Amino acid sequence: MNEAAQGKTVLMTGGTGFLGGWCIATLLDRGYTVRTTIRDLAREGQVRTQVAAAGADAGDRLTVLAADLLADDGWAEAVAGCDYVLHTASPFPPKQPKDPDELIVPARDGALRVLRAALDGGVERIVMTSSVAAIRGGGDPIGGSAYTDEDWTDSSNTNLTPYTRSKTIAEREAWKLVDERDARTRLAVVNPGAIIGPALSDDVSFSLELIERLLKGMPAVPKLGFSFVDVRDVADLHVRAMEQPAAGGKRYIATDRFMWMADVGAILRERLGDRARKVPTRTAPNLMVKVMSLFDPGVRTIVSELDQRPEYSSEPARTQLGWSPRPIEDSVTETAESLFEYGIVSV
Repeated sequence: MNEAAQGKTVLMTGGTGFLGGWCIATLLDRGYTVRTTIRDLAREGQVRTQVAAAGADAGDRLTVLAADLLADDGWAEAVAGCDYVLHTASPFPPKQPKDPDELIVPARDGALRVLRAALDGGVERIVMTSSVAAIRGGGDPIGGSAYTDEDWTDSSNTNLTPYTRSKTIAEREAWKLVDERDARTRLAVVNPGAIIGPALSDDVSFSLELIERLLKGMPAVPKLGFSFVDVRDVADLHVRAMEQPAAGGKRYIATDRFMWMADVGAILRERLGDRARKVPTRTAPNLMVKVMSLFDPGVRTIVSELDQRPEYSSEPARTQLGWSPRPIEDSVTETAESLFEYGIVSV
């Protein structure tokens, strides 16, 4: 039993999500009692199945409650008696909506609804999941070559994707609220990069589609890259930010390192052999991708990212909280193995 967990209860929003499932499993493994909220209690079985798939024994330490980020009902009851809150629930669409408010409003209002209930309920620490999307979109890094927690996306820039703006606005409003309540040290924020890692069901997170698409094959890969991180390491950082007093009032970037899609493909071919036979070896010219974007809205959202190689510093998470992510090559491999296991990709 982790001493910090003894007798402590954590409310986890977004229990059906990819990150949410791994956060619940991590908390249970470390001895916490967990409550999680989902919109529809008919999905309670899915939550418990995912937690079991992550290797955690829920026993009677997991309670599933109904609460909707777009309604006040149930939140006061959900936080009552809790010591901590992890707020991971937020919309992540397969394609960007035409109306940015479809994403911005639920992300912002949902975060504020959970935060108000948590502050009113007297919880010790709230850890909110944001994104590196809330860090990078304001121009070049302030302090050098890598983006840090000092950098902020300009949420007023309507050229940015609705998702990017939604994450930025939600996080800005969260910090504004705790400052108004003189409760800044009761909030910590985790800003992950592109989250990969073992799937927990055949209901695959959007963030795993990159590896799924590579395994299923495509004519060529775009010159596109991401700062990857394993979902289990993101869950671990949430718990560290929750437990450690020094994390109060701080943002923590959760990334391992940047890799081009071609690099990910090379890892898959090296580690999986014949099972990765459909992974493309050619890189698509940028011009071809730009032409495709004229006809495919999904491609249109990535055009501005072509040839971009942003760097992020996760040094504060490592030095202040003792965070140590696993090798990203292992994460890529285990993601692929889980996609085969659940029949999402055929061997």
